[in-house]
Amino acid sequence: MVKGFNRNDLEFSLCGLNCSLCTMKLDNYCPGCGGGAGNQGCSIARCSLQYQGVEYCFQCEEYPCEKYNSIDEFDSFITHRGQLKDMERAQKLGIGQYHLELAEKAEILTYQLENFNDGRRKSLFCIAVNLLDIHDIREIMKQIDAQTSLGNLTLKEKSNIVASLFQNVAQKNNIILKLKKKPTKK
Repeated sequence: MVKGFNRNDLEFSLCGLNCSLCTMKLDNYCPGCGGGAGNQGCSIARCSLQYQGVEYCFQCEEYPCEKYNSIDEFDSFITHRGQLKDMERAQKLGIGQYHLELAEKAEILTYQLENFNDGRRKSLFCIAVNLLDIHDIREIMKQIDAQTSLGNLTLKEKSNIVASLFQNVAQKNNIILKLKKKPTKK
């Protein structure tokens, strides 16, 4: 943890990660950057302290700096592919409006995990809700309601339907719904 680094916003990180859509945060393993115990220090948090504690990197006069070179090349336990796009969106919409959109995505994700996760779809659902546009997600939710309300489907069947709907929209948008892991050193 970076000494003296605290943040009010524990849902959208300093560097542009959507913490409220992260498996680690959902499982209460990570409080979000600057959130206290369990928080791991990072170079961007240290940088924030050097620049008068900016709440979001886009508020810094140096943004985007060299720390953002290849920031989305690999993922951790949350996808990093949307960081720059989400930072731009938050800056354009304003953080309040971005939070409304993020809260809607988090609510949809919670609903999906509670109703359609067969024990193997958590990461897929988190990545999909994180990377897909909110308008596409809303459309998928309508399709989910229509397709899963028919008959007595098992949880596995419902889960397959939801996963398939996400995969189809992702494929149309050239989005891969898997974490990009750093290659292991030999």
